[in-house]
Amino acid sequence: MKIAIGNDHAGTEYKFAILGLLKTMGIEAENYGTDDISSVDYPDFIHPVADDVESDKADLGIIICGSGNGAAMTANKHQKVRAALCWNKELTELARQHNNANVLSIPARFVSLNQALEMVKAFLDTEFEGGRHANRVNKIPQNC
Repeated sequence: MKIAIGNDHAGTEYKFAILGLLKTMGIEAENYGTDDISSVDYPDFIHPVADDVESDKADLGIIICGSGNGAAMTANKHQKVRAALCWNKELTELARQHNNANVLSIPARFVSLNQALEMVKAFLDTEFEGGRHANRVNKIPQNC
């Protein structure tokens, strides 16, 4: 499994902790995020993650910014991306089970680091249920 990860300045600490977790799990990660806490523009670090997920260079993506909203909005501009803004383990599981989310957006200023790590574990461990949910997910993309 390969994960693409990206973050702005608000998510740097969380990104490093998540990269550590992924390493212990034997999961390869591509780091597109800033490694600094100086202010940056999140789209510069989120688009490469979405590009990798959209082109199947990565199996899943993890994106982190202060509220998680800007990162999710940016990633969801990509047709094959289903980024879910989650703030606890249960929402993360539902995003995978029911929505087949392929990018997890973490709001670093609104969840603890421990919560974020639990969300990442849930994101990686939870499968899409398919069934009645598949028809709905298939209706998400639009031809623009």
